[in-house]
Amino acid sequence: MPKGEPAEGGLRERKKRATRAALVEAAVRLAVERGVEHVTVDAISEAAGVSTRTFFNYFDSRDEVFVMVGADAGDRVRQAVLAAPSRLSPLEALRDALAAELEEVEQQQELWRLHAEVLRRAPQLLARRIGAHMADELGLAETLAERMGEGSPLFAEDRPPLASPEEEERRRALGLYPRLLAAVGGTAVRVAVEHWSVRQGEAPFADVFRETFEHLAAGLPQPPFPPRATDIR
Repeated sequence: MPKGEPAEGGLRERKKRATRAALVEAAVRLAVERGVEHVTVDAISEAAGVSTRTFFNYFDSRDEVFVMVGADAGDRVRQAVLAAPSRLSPLEALRDALAAELEEVEQQQELWRLHAEVLRRAPQLLARRIGAHMADELGLAETLAERMGEGSPLFAEDRPPLASPEEEERRRALGLYPRLLAAVGGTAVRVAVEHWSVRQGEAPFADVFRETFEHLAAGLPQPPFPPRATDIR
């Protein structure tokens, strides 16, 4: 808990995260069972044990519950990047911030799989999810730039949505490195999760994630591979 934050503030935040997670899980499971087109806000709310009014405290529409998965996690990652010790490089600060958010991946593996299945079945949601991811990536790049002292006046609390006329101006205000680092960080998470998912039992997810960032920190040199049987004489 951050210094000076009242205990009830931390508890309230945990309750909000739990409610949002319950709504997302209910929506995903119902969509797998019934198909996205047959899932209503009322059904999601009932399955999560909350009122419809509570649903709209967290999401603006039914589709958003499928699209904005992890939105508050993105906010926490950005805050953690800015709060990381100055001795850490931008890559190290990003690695640690992402690792903190991914601590429960092994416990949530089934939900990740189901969510991917829902998006594959509903191309319109997948397209919106990609747009939301791009917006989150842009915000993360701005945060990395701010940490590096390269922030611009466009780095603001109320960032415009990705499709707004300000998007191109925001991108022009960013240097290449923070944009590349934000994109590479997101890709590293996706690859680590996918690699671990298909090879469970070989190593804990935390080890796979750490190895992924070790490759990035080393500049992606080709690792040594064991010789093939055909190469052994």
